[in-house]
Amino acid sequence: MTNMKKPKAIALFSGGLDSTLAILTVLRQGIDVTAITFLTHFGCDISDKSSCSKDPFSAAEKFGFEVKLCHLADKFIEVVKNPMHGHGRNMNPCIDCRILMLKEAKELMDVTGADFIITGEVIGQRPMSQMRNTLAMIDKKAGVSGIVLRPLSAKLFEPTIPEINGIVDRDKLHAFHGRSRKQQMALAKEFGLTDYPMPAGGCLLTEPNYSFRLRELLNHNPNPSLKDLHLLRTGRHFRVSASCKIIAGRDEKDNDKIESLAGEGDYILSIKNVGSPVTVLTGDGSQDFINLAAAICARYSDAKYLPSVDVSVYSKGERFVLKVNPATEEVIERYTIRMPESKKKELLKV
Repeated sequence: MTNMKKPKAIALFSGGLDSTLAILTVLRQGIDVTAITFLTHFGCDISDKSSCSKDPFSAAEKFGFEVKLCHLADKFIEVVKNPMHGHGRNMNPCIDCRILMLKEAKELMDVTGADFIITGEVIGQRPMSQMRNTLAMIDKKAGVSGIVLRPLSAKLFEPTIPEINGIVDRDKLHAFHGRSRKQQMALAKEFGLTDYPMPAGGCLLTEPNYSFRLRELLNHNPNPSLKDLHLLRTGRHFRVSASCKIIAGRDEKDNDKIESLAGEGDYILSIKNVGSPVTVLTGDGSQDFINLAAAICARYSDAKYLPSVDVSVYSKGERFVLKVNPATEEVIERYTIRMPESKKKELLKV
């Protein structure tokens, strides 16, 4: 018996309550667990409070399992652009996202010699990706049928291969279902898990405003840069041509972010000695819109009521000043990238 290989599992781990409980349920059976936390450019980021991922390390340190970080990078961007199974209400490709993550987990499973995969999914918790038939289809598409154990709902599924082979004791698994978290919270108390995040809305791709901006960007640029994607998350956005945008900060945090993301060929604008947004003019042909960018910058500054404003412009190591009139409401309405009110009402009805 001492020479027998200890069972191993790979867990999809967001750092949230469900995925943590799934891991602890399997750890309790004496199985080694390596957790994999996936990162993307769309908010599934352990440093981002708006993310569908949370800090994965505190629970790992407390309960004794390893966490590996895996950035899905361009693979995920392609899934967002062209999901085989479509988007959710916004730009979230939930089913294709899950298939991709399970494929990556299967690769790690094969490399490490693990026996099966764990997820924290609960039947009926999410209408698009966590229904019985959908989960079976996801497993099949990912090539992991029979080796994905969902400990929180396992008793509502047919036994998996690790259960059939006696690696996992089915009697110690659960039959959770639906959107209520009462059973999870009771189990967390049993494990001594006290520090866990409350359920959130998910990644940025589930947010209507961000999704609208992303769709608008992809319509003009099917292959955006990482800078373009990160800029979507900050400031006010203005489309001035098919290849050129203006982004004006809303607050100090936005200003810092815009300055850090601005590229070598971009124009950075601000107004000295008054409260001012940092404004970036970016894209091909941007030199044709410097005056417009300056006017928009002035419009959102504390100098917006002055007849003319001196706007400082910096690009490629050089700085100069433009004297402009603050942009009018008509100009703002013409160029602002904003979800139409009709679309907002449509989403509220869903």
